[in-house]
Amino acid sequence: MSKEPQAIYLKDYKKPSFAIREVNLTFELFEEYTIVTNVMKFLKLDNVQELRLHAEELELLEVFLDDVALDQESYTIDEESLSVKNVAESFTLKIVNKIYPHKNTELEGLYKSGDIFCTQCEPEGFRRITPYLDRPDVMSVFTTTVIADKEKYPILLSNGNKHQCHENFDGRHGVTWHDPHPKPSYLFALVAGDLGSVSDEFTTMSGNKVALNIYVDKGNESKCSHAMRSLKEAMRWDEETYGREYDLDIYNIVAVDSFNMGAMENKGLNIFNSAYVLANTDTATDANFMGIESVIAHEYFHNWTGNRITCRDWFQLTLKEGLTVFRDQSFSADMNSREVQRIEDVKGLRERQFVEDASPTRHPIQPKSYISMNNFYTSTVYEKGAEVIRMMHTLLGEEKYRAAMDLYFNTFDGEAVTTGDFVWAMEQAGGIDLKQFQLWYHQSGTPRLIVDEKFENGVYTLMLTQKILDDVDGSKQAPMYYPLKMALINQDGALALEKMLIVSKEKESFSFDGFAFKPVLSINRDFSAPIIIEQQESDYAFLMKYDTNSFTQYEATQNFAIETLESMMQGSKIDEAFVEAYGYLLDLDIDLSYKALLLELPSISTLMQRQEVIDCQIIYSAHEDLAKHLADVFQEKLLQIYKENHNPDSDAIDAKSIAQRAIKNRVLKLLSASETKEIALIAKEQYDNSITMTDRVTALDVLEHTDEPLAEEAFKDFYNKYKDNTLVMNKYFGLLSSSLRDDILHRVKTLQNDEVYDDKVPNLVRSLVGTFARNHKHFHAKDGEGYKFVADKIVEIDKINPQMASGLCSTFKIYDKMNKENQKLMKRELMRVISTQGLSKNSFEIIDKILKEQ
Repeated sequence: MSKEPQAIYLKDYKKPSFAIREVNLTFELFEEYTIVTNVMKFLKLDNVQELRLHAEELELLEVFLDDVALDQESYTIDEESLSVKNVAESFTLKIVNKIYPHKNTELEGLYKSGDIFCTQCEPEGFRRITPYLDRPDVMSVFTTTVIADKEKYPILLSNGNKHQCHENFDGRHGVTWHDPHPKPSYLFALVAGDLGSVSDEFTTMSGNKVALNIYVDKGNESKCSHAMRSLKEAMRWDEETYGREYDLDIYNIVAVDSFNMGAMENKGLNIFNSAYVLANTDTATDANFMGIESVIAHEYFHNWTGNRITCRDWFQLTLKEGLTVFRDQSFSADMNSREVQRIEDVKGLRERQFVEDASPTRHPIQPKSYISMNNFYTSTVYEKGAEVIRMMHTLLGEEKYRAAMDLYFNTFDGEAVTTGDFVWAMEQAGGIDLKQFQLWYHQSGTPRLIVDEKFENGVYTLMLTQKILDDVDGSKQAPMYYPLKMALINQDGALALEKMLIVSKEKESFSFDGFAFKPVLSINRDFSAPIIIEQQESDYAFLMKYDTNSFTQYEATQNFAIETLESMMQGSKIDEAFVEAYGYLLDLDIDLSYKALLLELPSISTLMQRQEVIDCQIIYSAHEDLAKHLADVFQEKLLQIYKENHNPDSDAIDAKSIAQRAIKNRVLKLLSASETKEIALIAKEQYDNSITMTDRVTALDVLEHTDEPLAEEAFKDFYNKYKDNTLVMNKYFGLLSSSLRDDILHRVKTLQNDEVYDDKVPNLVRSLVGTFARNHKHFHAKDGEGYKFVADKIVEIDKINPQMASGLCSTFKIYDKMNKENQKLMKRELMRVISTQGLSKNSFEIIDKILKEQ
């Protein structure tokens, strides 16, 4: 690159010099361009003479200051800003500019997704629409008029309540929307298209009726019922749990195919990736249904935790995202199985965030600096941020936590605030000092806790040592403060003691007396703190059998499997004690969804995280050998479980049906490790006869790994049936690119030429290229071809959509833990990418951090 991008630092934050009291926007939409007229009422807040507005990739037409047209000597414009000289204490600025949405492949600002105009303004997309103080601490009341061809764009939407409709005689029409709640520009939204819709209504706890609308491509209306039901459940839950009710007359959701994120919480007009709205049992898996429920709720909950109270600056992003993830996780736990939800949340944290914490891209949940803000929409900010909120909830208890949230809402409603303001509310209402706890906001990496035990004269002593790694810059980090739930279980399996400890020192011990025999420790119950436990000794088989906490029972199962696999990786035989304990799980009479999780072997990613130097081939070999051994030993029992729960004629999505599909598909995948014709035929029969996408996808996955001719036949049938459905084709590309077959890279390259595939659609890129980059066996192949392919795609996609490209860059973040041979191959490709002329700051920042670690 000709010029290295510059970082922005939290320490350099300064309050805005201007307030914008009102914004009146007019959009005149045409096929080849859009004219934006922006009228803003400003108030000067300090003694400055020049107004500098953010502006990127805009064609400026006119500028008026208090109705006087300005000549080019009165303002200056460059690649990033528009500056107006000699402004008064208060004034009105009118700007007219032209933009080209149909050329906008970055999907930031105003762009077209198919035939739909839509926007994405978080974090810094509004400056690509019109010049503005595009920062979250500038909040204003917006009125927006959208004008377009009436036949092509009969639906015209923006934030707030519908204020007025306008009819013209030349085939064009307009609608004016008014949002009475001040908001920052990142929450602005606009949609125009010829859309179908599904409508309902919700009556709030104070009796206000809210019109609910979900807009989709025509023909997809029948796939919206689950999303609508989820929305109403979320609205009801937020009233009952947090006392928060909706504050506009209308709530609109729009689903589009081309979207960089999952969804966006724009005030009153949420824009969603269609993957998180559209679902029926023929096209969506059970996991898709659960994901839709979660994301619909997440964006709705943002109305209070993100919109009504927003971030002062982007370094505070976890203020809204960590809190709202915690809220949507809690909602999902109340709607479904609490124990399954908690385990799934922790699995996601470990698969994504723990990997990030162990990489050169690690950062605190409140970063100190960034080059591209898009790169900080990370698992750390979101999911680790949610764990930090959860720990405060644990420390305070439900009653005090609710009082603290009420204080937070009542004190800061309508303001742009900091994480410190949130912690203040927790301290005030909770009666607790959280000064040391706030290190969770400022320190990076996953804390480790070394656990030792001593038992003498009936006294059990637990000795704990915190192990805190240095920060990325080499600076020392302090011991953390967190709740640690633990229990002691007697040798007969009876629960002897259950307690929440507070860990705050580098070394400390806790003693408990009155025991005839040494009890068995169950530690970090419910995953009360997002830490890594290093336990000197543990009776995993005992905990698998007797632990009363669902999370630590699951944890014991995973840890015993990990211990077994790591011994195998070092040349040892399979530990038959684990095999015996696994067999015990098969006979448990428990919730089937939870049982399906217990029977899951640790992921390849989990095993990779634990290696000082990673060699994927050894990990895969051990994993496959253990799975095959379990499948062979327990074949009869596994087949019995499959047959008892296989109901091909059912497509119900109630808890029992979902649980039955979960357990029968778990045992089918395990049985497939034996690679027998019998299992392949069972999978083919499931594919042919089942009526749910959940069953079809599992059957395809099993066939792909057991029987090539049957797999080819089934995949061909699947393609022909669903090739016109982009959401289902995402599953098709994902299944094929995750295959462990030797020819997978050639197949992925070939699939890029499929008529369904399009590099400009983020979901398709994620499903094909992104999935391949997580296919550790082939991405990390010793010939380096996997690295070369993904690096080529980064360079190619960076020119189209830098946000997507930087996401692919992150797949290289385990570079520093790879073996020397793979490191050399990775470095060659990373150096090639970072040397590319015109590389975006999004991709540059990620690769630069990875390479600087060495």
